[in-house]
Amino acid sequence: MTIEIDFLQKKSIDSNPYDTDKMAAEFIQQFNNQAFSVGQQLVFSFNEKLFGLLVKDIEAMDPSILKGEPATGKRQKIEVGLVVGNSQVAFEKAENSSLNLIGKAKTKENRQSIINPDWNFEKMGIGGLDKEFSDIFRRAFASRVFPPEIVEQMGCKHVKGILLYGPPGCGKTLLARQIGKMLNAREPKVVNGPEILNKYVGESEANIRKLFADAEEEQRRLGANSGLHIIIFDEIDAICKQRGSMAGSTGVHDTVVNQLLSKIDGVEQLNNILVIGMTNRPDLIDEALLRPGRLEVKMEIGLPDEKGRLQILHIHTARMRGHQLLSADVDIKELAMETKNFSGAELEGLVRAAQSTAMNRHIKASTKVEVDMEKAESLQVTRGDFLASLENDIKPAFGTNQEDYASYIMNGIIKWGDPVTRVLDDGELLVQQTKNSDRTPLVSVLLEGPPHSGKTALAAKIAEESNFPFIKICSPDKMIGFSETAKCQAMKKVAENCTGYFRWMEEEELVAGFQASTLKSPEKYIKIFETECEREILPDSKRTYNVIFCL
Repeated sequence: MTIEIDFLQKKSIDSNPYDTDKMAAEFIQQFNNQAFSVGQQLVFSFNEKLFGLLVKDIEAMDPSILKGEPATGKRQKIEVGLVVGNSQVAFEKAENSSLNLIGKAKTKENRQSIINPDWNFEKMGIGGLDKEFSDIFRRAFASRVFPPEIVEQMGCKHVKGILLYGPPGCGKTLLARQIGKMLNAREPKVVNGPEILNKYVGESEANIRKLFADAEEEQRRLGANSGLHIIIFDEIDAICKQRGSMAGSTGVHDTVVNQLLSKIDGVEQLNNILVIGMTNRPDLIDEALLRPGRLEVKMEIGLPDEKGRLQILHIHTARMRGHQLLSADVDIKELAMETKNFSGAELEGLVRAAQSTAMNRHIKASTKVEVDMEKAESLQVTRGDFLASLENDIKPAFGTNQEDYASYIMNGIIKWGDPVTRVLDDGELLVQQTKNSDRTPLVSVLLEGPPHSGKTALAAKIAEESNFPFIKICSPDKMIGFSETAKCQAMKKVAENCTGYFRWMEEEELVAGFQASTLKSPEKYIKIFETECEREILPDSKRTYNVIFCL
């Protein structure tokens, strides 16, 4: 017999789990040898709670069992039946009921899949992030695909938070937006970090509480059957800075962080939320927010590799190919090879720049600006348009500016003797060691010699021939007029950005352009060099890191 069950009174509604196996045994004990009909309503008492029951379906017991013979498996639906000691009773929740049923004596619910049935990964428009997306799905969504009773039996708790971090323009916001579209959940709440802050006392904390209000109300009403609520924080570092780090402030940031910590994983735990935070500066975020149970999945969205750049360029040129507006001489693979250290946003900008170059060819610039419609019909974006945009329009923020070091070797290198040849040969060996060895991701070199002996030129030559995608120069003439704090920050930024690439420090003995003896605290700069050179160099790291100091 299948019975629909719900709380009899609204005041008795709770989210506690009810074991259907015990309920079935209690039902048979209370109503043994009583007749029931389809559509019959009755009241049932269990665990000092009253439930309203509705008989949905009755099947007659196999007559072979009554005769002591093996069951034939034939069941007949009937309108009226008698409950006996070995009758089977199955419970199912009433529609829109918040009753939480567990156990085997319940019907299979028609659960709504958490993944949108119309979702297609290939149409997401995300290039170069296949591994990151699969890792996020494994950590954050695999447990949500299973039925709640299985998750409860395993004692598993869903992941509540994801932190996406990395350089600007690499797809963090796009990935978060597409995750919201992928899930068959409520419309994600997208919040820019600074929007939370309010000038009135207590309003900033109230804004945090409002974001979680819907999830709290639904969990109280539906318990484990509550749907997923997604909250996306863009620039989360604006509201979640380290507590106590802002001297002289009113403490508003600290109380906002406290409120967010308690809502994600506090005394009243929510299991129906997913918080996605995005930032360029994960080092500014309070450590308590990054522990397991809060933003425990931390995913770096870095610069795409060549395969990722190929995917991104295919995405942004797909419509042009579909309308035959992309010339046959355009080789996407060639562009992917030539755009080292380009972010996704910069690749999109490159395509836009090439399109504008192509369209500009068909514009008549006379007394009036007008389009030559006869030629416009044959408009095509060519390889030359992309190369011109690559040369003149779009420069990667983390790329190499050849002008920075070309001036040091404008007259070439004259190999006048063994010292020059030895430096160049040893430099090439060290570059190859850095590229190919997993044991030495950091290589430091010191070139020593009198002034104007060609140290900087040799370093520039080694850098040019290394073909590293990112070459950075830290020179004293670029820090003239800087305060001590500004010099420290400039050196720190160079070290952070150059992890994985090639840099040289010119005139190390003149730290940031001043004699070490005249500095108030020269140890400060040395400490920065030591800290940043040793930062995040892991044994299994495949990054290359080459540092050359020139004296």
